[in-house]
Amino acid sequence: MGLFNRNDKDTSATATAGPDLAAVTGDYTVDPAHSSIGFVARHAMVTNVRGAFGEFEGALHLDGGEPAKSTATIDVTIASVDTGAVDRDNHLRSGDFFDAEQFPKMTFRSTAAEQLDEETYRITGDLTIKGVTKPLSIDLEFAGLATDPFGNERAGFEGTATIKRSDWGLTWNAALETGGVLVSDKIKLLFDISAIKNK
Repeated sequence: MGLFNRNDKDTSATATAGPDLAAVTGDYTVDPAHSSIGFVARHAMVTNVRGAFGEFEGALHLDGGEPAKSTATIDVTIASVDTGAVDRDNHLRSGDFFDAEQFPKMTFRSTAAEQLDEETYRITGDLTIKGVTKPLSIDLEFAGLATDPFGNERAGFEGTATIKRSDWGLTWNAALETGGVLVSDKIKLLFDISAIKNK
């Protein structure tokens, strides 16, 4: 994973050769312009539909010496959901799914963190969707540190988690004539995070 989005052609940022845990320690703000929070759902049992949220904000406290003291908070604007199809996005915003008018935010608040190996971490916390709060664990790969051309110190992480949407009250579905359902209950969450160290 690069610390910049996949469309960023600027290669002048300097990155550390490997994890420098002492240098990691500090408070960070997630950079939405170079980060993504997305999801993948199975559609009609035969293909995957991918989507992302265009508006979100987050903060990290990273402790390289004691990773268990690291924390994360993320707030996602539900109405910003984008799957590339206007009708589908409007359906996702409706009461059948997220009910964005009544529940405009999806939030994550970490409760624990642990280092699994040299570059992999697991952060556990409370994920709230549609007024329902359930625990979620996210495995994150630390991509390293970089100083961008503007002097910002960045830390990069890439991670995934799998949830059952029905656990959060997202139960709408439609049966298929050939058997099965239109939308899978299992959803894969994708995180590609570039965070800027607070000065």
